[in-house]
Amino acid sequence: MSITTKDLPEAGQPYMRCMTLGAGNLSDAELLAIIFRSGSTGINATDLALCLLQNAGGSGLIGLHSLSLSDMTAIKGIGKVKALQILALCEIAKRMATSRASERICLNSPASVADYFMEPLRHFKQEHFYVALFNSNNELISYRLITIGTINASVAAPREIFLESLRCHAVYIILIHNHPSGEVTPSREDKLVTKRMASCGQLLGISVVDHIIIGDNKYFSFKEAELI
Repeated sequence: MSITTKDLPEAGQPYMRCMTLGAGNLSDAELLAIIFRSGSTGINATDLALCLLQNAGGSGLIGLHSLSLSDMTAIKGIGKVKALQILALCEIAKRMATSRASERICLNSPASVADYFMEPLRHFKQEHFYVALFNSNNELISYRLITIGTINASVAAPREIFLESLRCHAVYIILIHNHPSGEVTPSREDKLVTKRMASCGQLLGISVVDHIIIGDNKYFSFKEAELI
């Protein structure tokens, strides 16, 4: 037997509160309850949403990014359908943030580049190394995932990066990777990779203008720190 939000007292129905007060006045749990539509035996949709948020570390909606499908289905009352709804919701949120940031991305603004990559990268539990490709008008052509795992000179191979750059006729490139710890201080390996890529770029006439490290809502720019 499923308990829908319609089974709740009218004053407590998330649907009714959303219509009368607006979505901006609902709690995180109430918003999730609307996505769920129904709870489970013995628990209504809002309480089920609260349980999910608690299992996400109690950090609010942002904690949902850390939960896998199996993490969510391990919670009593959350089956595959509800779990997939939340995974889709998280992906939509990431894509919306990236889409907004793409309108402001600028080669000469490390902050705009970091903003563009912040949502896709900040939640990864492994390091992801990307290259962003720019044309002669300083416009972003595209970006490519180069490798997943610890960044070092052998893993982040210049060959892969510059073959992609030549294929796309890029004039400038920016290196981007995340630190799963959330801290953005560059490691010795980060510095070595940056130096090696910049040297290779000079030989090929493709400028490596920055290397940006993404952390938890913060970033480090080699360009801003005058390390490139």
